[in-house]
Amino acid sequence: MLEEQPSREQLLLEIERLRQQVEDLKEEKADLEILLETTAEHSDTVETELRYRAFEAVREGEIKLAQFLEAIPIGVLVLDSQGRPYYVNHAGHQLLGQGVLPLNSVEDVSESYQIYIAGTETIYPFENLPIVRALRGENATADDLEIHRADKKVPLEIWGRPIFDERGQVAFAIAVFQDVTERKEAESERHLFIQKLFDLNQNLEKSLDAESDLTDAYGRFVPHQFLNLLGYESIIDVNLGDQVQQEMSVLFSDIRDFTTLSETMNPQENFKFINAYLSRMEPAITSNNGFIDKYIGDAIMALFSDFADDAVKAGIAMLNILKNYNEYRQEVGYVPMRIGIGINSGSLMLGTVGGKSRMDSTVISDAVNLASRIEGLTKDYGVPLLISQQTLERLRNPNDYAIRIVDKVQVKGKSQYVVVYEVFDADPPEILSAKLENLPVYNEAMLLCDRKDFREAGKLFEECLRTNPSDQVARIYLKRCRDWRSLLKGI
Repeated sequence: MLEEQPSREQLLLEIERLRQQVEDLKEEKADLEILLETTAEHSDTVETELRYRAFEAVREGEIKLAQFLEAIPIGVLVLDSQGRPYYVNHAGHQLLGQGVLPLNSVEDVSESYQIYIAGTETIYPFENLPIVRALRGENATADDLEIHRADKKVPLEIWGRPIFDERGQVAFAIAVFQDVTERKEAESERHLFIQKLFDLNQNLEKSLDAESDLTDAYGRFVPHQFLNLLGYESIIDVNLGDQVQQEMSVLFSDIRDFTTLSETMNPQENFKFINAYLSRMEPAITSNNGFIDKYIGDAIMALFSDFADDAVKAGIAMLNILKNYNEYRQEVGYVPMRIGIGINSGSLMLGTVGGKSRMDSTVISDAVNLASRIEGLTKDYGVPLLISQQTLERLRNPNDYAIRIVDKVQVKGKSQYVVVYEVFDADPPEILSAKLENLPVYNEAMLLCDRKDFREAGKLFEECLRTNPSDQVARIYLKRCRDWRSLLKGI
């Protein structure tokens, strides 16, 4: 095991301590000489003994200092007060490569010892050298220099310290220096490692960005919300057969008489028309915490995982957007369009289906089929928005909406009857007001129908139509009441 090398400060303190010891010995020698003068009458033997002791003490201190300086693995260079080389130890000879050189002036230090600014071919400014600064009475350090030899370049770290005489003048300047090749290499390797880490991180970020771009691109085909419901963040993670059960609300919408509209346009105009319509409807869904599961031609299927209110608000928003869109269409000479919206709530299975080469996301549930059937009922009752009993029961506060019962029906594929309700918040203001005003009468008429009191129910529906002739549901029920009365008379 290598012995621990002394630190820079320890070396400088030890050098200073030994230098002080030499100075003390010199003073002791001077005291002995004085003593010799005062005791001149003593014998020559005493004088010789004293002189010998003084010189031996000084020589012993100088030897100890020299032994110490020669033993340490760090270079030591001493200049006198005139900047002339005074001493360099063995390690200094090895590091400098050429020992102590005669100097015409201190300005020759950098050039004589081939000291350059690290990493360049520029001679190091002599005035910035720590040993030159030490001659000016400063303590200094530098690690941005290197000695150029024929076979290699040696990076150095140098500390400079002045040594003052008894008058406070600089007597010597001492420089302690060491080869920091290993440290510089370690720093270089560390920087290289950091750069590799940075490059790796950059590549990772690029990969993540590419994956994010890929997911965003796929998000236009497979909604991000769908992936999140499956527990994934990236389309790459999805596997065939992944599935999850969720309580959700399903919204279906469809354009009325689209075939008739389509026949008046060429294929390019058809696509332009559908995209213009769908792009307007999408924000109504996404802004109400829903996502579009799929487009089926001109139809939209959207899912809402939080509250049934989100689906109902999205349906109302779609009808309000359509109202503005129709105003624009009429201004440019196009025929206004109508849509139907059906909403149902219940338990759904979301997952992936398909094969190895073609996979798609889908939703499977009776709740989905019922939402589609309810959307179809909007044609029969002449209203734009119908919801199921299940959706009504999941509304946080049904009184926040303009809602009335429409019918109890048996839809295709269902053995049980389904109660459906009209949400008419998006009706034109005058019709909305009329429906709200007639609501108590309308509800009473529906109750009488349920009791099979068709005569009185018919009278109430007639009253509703007198104040609101455009009420298609009231008109349907008035006809039913008359038909049922006729049927009962026939029986």
